[in-house]
Amino acid sequence: MTSSFDYFIVFAEMRTGSNFLETNLNAFDGLTCHGEAFNPHFIGYPNSDNILGITQSMREDNPASLISRIKSEPGALGGFRYFHDHDPRVMDLALEDPRCANVVLTRNPLDSYVSWKIAKATGQWKLTNVKRRKEALAQFDSAEFSQHVEALQDFQITLLNRLQKSGQTAFYVAYEDLQNLEVMNGLARWLGVESQLEALDDSLKRQNPAPVVSKVENPGVMEEALSGMDRFNLSRTPNFEPRRGPSVPGYVAGVVTPLLYLPIKGGPEAQVTAWMAGLDNVSPDGLIQKMNQKQLRQWKRGNPGFRSFTVLRHPAARVHSVFCRRILQKGNGNYGAIRETLRRQFKLPLPKDGPDESYSLADHREAFSQFLTFLRANLAGQTSVRVDAEWASQSQALSGFAELGSPDLVLREEELAEDLPALARRLGRTAPGQPEAASGDQPYRLEEIWDAELEKQVSSLYQRDYVMFGFAPWRA
Repeated sequence: MTSSFDYFIVFAEMRTGSNFLETNLNAFDGLTCHGEAFNPHFIGYPNSDNILGITQSMREDNPASLISRIKSEPGALGGFRYFHDHDPRVMDLALEDPRCANVVLTRNPLDSYVSWKIAKATGQWKLTNVKRRKEALAQFDSAEFSQHVEALQDFQITLLNRLQKSGQTAFYVAYEDLQNLEVMNGLARWLGVESQLEALDDSLKRQNPAPVVSKVENPGVMEEALSGMDRFNLSRTPNFEPRRGPSVPGYVAGVVTPLLYLPIKGGPEAQVTAWMAGLDNVSPDGLIQKMNQKQLRQWKRGNPGFRSFTVLRHPAARVHSVFCRRILQKGNGNYGAIRETLRRQFKLPLPKDGPDESYSLADHREAFSQFLTFLRANLAGQTSVRVDAEWASQSQALSGFAELGSPDLVLREEELAEDLPALARRLGRTAPGQPEAASGDQPYRLEEIWDAELEKQVSSLYQRDYVMFGFAPWRA
């Protein structure tokens, strides 16, 4: 593949993810990004004194000389990051050159502002080990934020208009796109590079993955300043979970009743499957399972008028059940390695050989609380442990179903005793029966340890589910 460009420029700002983007650009064979090459205070990086032999003094005298050196770099398409307060002469040179590839990285201005304030407070501008993360709350300053937004908007408008007037286009990347391997590979192809990545670099961690309202000391001041500016999405929870496909082999279809169950892991799968089996007078193994996509389509065509459904479980009940079944107990198949990692690396106070008589209620609450703390980092992509489907958000699972068709009914576990028999009757089953209640968690039930602090942890961890599905605070 031959590139249409001689070099590239990444238009970005502080706290937009430009370090992460640069790291992944440099992972491609044939691409080299030279940092903030035209930062007025340093060249490339704070501790560097030259780029490809061009010193900061030489660059100041003639910025085109550094661009020429980057263009002539053998074996790679070179480029650099450029912020709105960098050398303005460079922007003129780049935008007037059709052989310069323009990459525009954007982020919600409120997110970038709060991230910048936290980085200033902690002195931590990059994070490579989540256990070393420094936490602080940002002090929101209305006037400062107004200036921040104005500068960003002016720069973006100028950039857009200059590209329009010169008849050029740019490759736009949003902050959320940085975690999308397909987008990163697409960017490389657009730049004319044949190599592709098999995985994104994970050396840099997201420093502040929580919702923005929980990261400021004075959210009331912030909300008042932003009143009427709903484009900032104050309640939006950043979503860094990996995309999930429809997982068709886990679907359960009736052999008599035209009913299709799309399970969400961590929910009442066994109870719903047993009820469907009773409905058709077969054992659970007698239901149609482990289908591929072709077999699923055949079943749908062969069952006109079928109904499909999934079942939501309250996030608190779901995550506690998963903790008890998959993490607390020892010897749990594929979860055994995760359990040992949580004990050794993340210091979760899990009993080595599983809970026994010495494992108290207080021990259980502490272990569960620390598991929730781990999940906060895990769901934000800050750990090497996989984001397992059992504790991934239910909203993400529901989005995955949409690739092959969303369920036409979304039921709730606490309402199954009424909703499942009613669904069966609509399909002509006159004696549908009642689903069995889920067995209690062992060795302790959630209501025995539940308090306001655990509610705060769970509702923050699964805020997308709370907001999307309207979950109220958990009650036994």
